[in-house]
Amino acid sequence: MRLKSRPIAIKERNSVLFLQKGQLDVKDGAFVLIDKTGTRTHIPIGSVTCLMLEPGIRITHEAVSLAAEVGCLLVWVGDGGVRVYSTGQPGGARSDKLLYQAKLALDESLRLKVVREMYAYRFGEAPPARRSVEQLRGIEGSRVKNTFKIMAKRYGVDWHGRFYNPKDWKKADIPNKCISAATHSLYGICEAAILAAGYAPAIGFIHTGKPRSFVYDIADLFKFETVIPIAFKIAKENPQNPARETRIYCRNSFRKHNLLKTIIPTIEEILSAGGIEPPKPPKESVPIAIPEEEGIGDAGYRN
Repeated sequence: MRLKSRPIAIKERNSVLFLQKGQLDVKDGAFVLIDKTGTRTHIPIGSVTCLMLEPGIRITHEAVSLAAEVGCLLVWVGDGGVRVYSTGQPGGARSDKLLYQAKLALDESLRLKVVREMYAYRFGEAPPARRSVEQLRGIEGSRVKNTFKIMAKRYGVDWHGRFYNPKDWKKADIPNKCISAATHSLYGICEAAILAAGYAPAIGFIHTGKPRSFVYDIADLFKFETVIPIAFKIAKENPQNPARETRIYCRNSFRKHNLLKTIIPTIEEILSAGGIEPPKPPKESVPIAIPEEEGIGDAGYRN
């Protein structure tokens, strides 16, 4: 019988690991990757925020159970991490924070306040006054395209725009392969942080209609300061395996700059721009029958 795990706070963890070709299992109490020769590689599951599972990975029920217990997000991705097929959910939205997030997203005036705060955080200046969310998206899109051009010139990379086909990864040029690998690494840890904080990945403010809309919103706040420069740096070196080199560099950079320590406070700061308190449950709601133990991990952990 396995002892109850004590989750490590997200900000104290390593960021992300990509795994390919092997079986994930729990052997002798340890989370391991077993290759075709039977060699075991120990994965420190409790100190990792997110595992990206590429083609060729099989995983046992016990391994999934342990990952959920310690709060490690499992993400099933395509070759090179360019597509996301499914995700596990080690934590989950708390009702109070989910209602708070939903209220901010559903009220147009509150949503605009949050979007304006995202714009200010991202670009370091207040957005133009009296602009709708749609207008701010147009301004943002123009600035993003220009930023890509500036970075490509800075790193001496031949740039023809952000183009790639998720169904045919190999046709993308090297800069686009590097950017895709870099951004998906960032998406993984942002989703894990959102869940750990108790919010819902699907309820976005700028992005909407997708299961990871809020993930894209939060990742956009950081990507041009973190992973996009890495992508152009790797593209300039023209490596044989650009996606792998980019992911390794991103992982090391996340650890060096302790990005995970920044993400959750930033989420709270952005949402607080709405200027409201989390809504209280209705008086007629059924109270908790069996009180849960006080959690020792992040707010979104399931005890």
